[in-house]
Amino acid sequence: MKNIKYFAAAAVIAMTSFASVAAEPVDMSQAENLTAAGVVSAGHASTLSGLEAKLAAKAEAQGANGYRITSTTGNNLMHGTAVIYK
Repeated sequence: MKNIKYFAAAAVIAMTSFASVAAEPVDMSQAENLTAAGVVSAGHASTLSGLEAKLAAKAEAQGANGYRITSTTGNNLMHGTAVIYK
């Protein structure tokens, strides 16, 4: 029973930390209705999801509501860019 409580608490905490990112990924059709506000770049990520998290954090820091990843590159360390939208 204790394990279930710990697992449930860990799951809630994990979901909360991901929900705290204000900038949301957008696709091409959604981007047509938004105003581009600039470009952010990030690097030194070991996975694509890590790179996306870094780009989302930079977009949020710039006050963006959304972002669209436009390029990624790398084998062991990923680098990428994203257009941010307000």
